[in-house]
Amino acid sequence: MTDLAQRVQDELIQAIEKDQLVLPTLPEVALRVREAAEDPDVNIAHLVREISNDAALSARLIKVVNSPLLRTRQEITDLSMAVNRMGITYTANLATGLAMAQMFQATSDVIDRKMREVWGRSTEVAGISHVLCRHYTKLKPDQATLAGLVHQIGVLPILSYAEENDQLLADPASLDLVIERIHPIIGDRILEAWDFPVPLRHVPTQHLDFNRNSPTVDYADIVQVAMLQSLSSEHPLAQMDWNTIPAFAKLGISQDGDGEEEDLSAEMEAAMALLG
Repeated sequence: MTDLAQRVQDELIQAIEKDQLVLPTLPEVALRVREAAEDPDVNIAHLVREISNDAALSARLIKVVNSPLLRTRQEITDLSMAVNRMGITYTANLATGLAMAQMFQATSDVIDRKMREVWGRSTEVAGISHVLCRHYTKLKPDQATLAGLVHQIGVLPILSYAEENDQLLADPASLDLVIERIHPIIGDRILEAWDFPVPLRHVPTQHLDFNRNSPTVDYADIVQVAMLQSLSSEHPLAQMDWNTIPAFAKLGISQDGDGEEEDLSAEMEAAMALLG
């Protein structure tokens, strides 16, 4: 590890331990939607009003509900129909995830490219997670999608720090080292601060533990498998024997494949395109 990377890592970890690290906040529309969805007395009309304040988000939700992923029998033409079709919780999770795209922007060209790269990777893993969840588990696909979208959320504060640090900005190798080492820890902190559902709060750290073996399949398992499946064959992690990783066994997927995974490739690509 370079001296610069070590110094920055130490500074950031110290800031985390002292609760001095500035964590990102969810976009306002996501906060309003989540608050509405958590109200036991909320109705669909109220949720629709909150979402409709963001025209781009409304359009994307209608696009998702009309996609092959949700297989509607009739075309959904407005937001009320979309929320009715998906339900309040599903809509809130999806809206939260889609609204997060607003956070991955920066003023520096270097950091902006890096943020777009991270968001692109997150949407890819989220799309695969959605499909794996639906076909191989009884868990909720909307939660799996959200888990995929936030699995690298801890990168955001590091990139914000780099944007204010010319030395780190000029040393991409050191920046990558810092990101690799501590983004999972920061990610867990962010999801806790955002009061995310407990099953998702530790996905940033747990999806990188290839020996973890929870009693039953969970969202970290799904994201882990999705992340590994998304890698190019040249990536070091792609060289691992996936048959030794408990998450694959819990989903009933082998590295060699049994044919069904291949059949899902088009569905996965469609999911990734919708989220990206």
